[in-house]
Amino acid sequence: MAFLELIGLTKKFGDAAAVSKVDLAVEQGQFVCLLGPSGCGKTTTLRLIAGFLTPDGGEIRVGGRVLSRAGSSEPPERRNMSMIFQSYALWPHMTVFENVAYGLRLRRLPKTEIQSRTDTILAVTKLHMLRDRYPGELSGGQQQRVSLARALVVKPETLLLDEPLSNLDANLREEMRIEIRNLHDQFRYTTVYVTHDQTEAMTTADLVVVMNQGGIDQAGSPEDIYKRPASEFVARFIGGTNILRGIRMGNDAVKCANGLVLRCDSGDFAAAGETAVSVRHHDIELKAERPPGDTNVVSGTVARQIYLGSHRDYLVEIEGGEKIRAVAPVSVDMPTGKSVWLYLAPEHCRALAR
Repeated sequence: MAFLELIGLTKKFGDAAAVSKVDLAVEQGQFVCLLGPSGCGKTTTLRLIAGFLTPDGGEIRVGGRVLSRAGSSEPPERRNMSMIFQSYALWPHMTVFENVAYGLRLRRLPKTEIQSRTDTILAVTKLHMLRDRYPGELSGGQQQRVSLARALVVKPETLLLDEPLSNLDANLREEMRIEIRNLHDQFRYTTVYVTHDQTEAMTTADLVVVMNQGGIDQAGSPEDIYKRPASEFVARFIGGTNILRGIRMGNDAVKCANGLVLRCDSGDFAAAGETAVSVRHHDIELKAERPPGDTNVVSGTVARQIYLGSHRDYLVEIEGGEKIRAVAPVSVDMPTGKSVWLYLAPEHCRALAR
């Protein structure tokens, strides 16, 4: 039995379903990321798990115990969960130590235990030297660590994080992703993390749950989601890709409107009608001369080239005006307007029926 279970979970606001019949099973100690664009239902799902919202349908179970069902919801303070908000929500008039110890004091633990547990978590989160400072005297990254320490010190069964790094600059976000994952590996709490940033999800999660329009499009490991997307939405949202459309031809190929034939070594073909093909930008080979073979090869003209230090980013216009994006090593230097060939290897072409 899974530790955290969402079974047919539904939440409506008026006539609109923010979350619609979501099923999800999370193992104890697993780090799960709910990933998706704004409005996809991920934060609503998190707030339902936390007990801030009551579902209109379905159930939420933890350890086999029903916490929420339609019209009934156990209050947040009885769920043994800690939640970290986007705003950190630190008490400005309390020191770092007092902020972190606050939850333990509410539980009326002995002073010696409060002191010991707070000192321990401050050391783990590298805050012991800042214990007497106030939130206004801390950097964004330090405030985020205080928020983490406060959530972890009460030893919750489940840790919930709602886009906790969105207020940090790029360098701090990268540092904190690794720190959050390291803390998870140390404490092994069941963690549900909401983000719209695919890099955060790929860096931190054991299980990535891609949400779209209130439902789950796909759930799997970061590698599985990236290499084997189940839909056009997932392929576009995770990592970026080119989507080419055509009609199935034979057992393993798709013929596009411009005559390009793509053999696909993976994916699902539509039984009838149009099948899309996903090809990642970095999986396309850019060549000055035509590669051998009659399939998976197309000519075009360089419409744009951007030098990015570690690689060059190309936009190539092929027959019919369609544009394909390709990433190439810096040594591959093709000027704008040059005629080139693209090779889309079959092992990198994935058919998508939906």
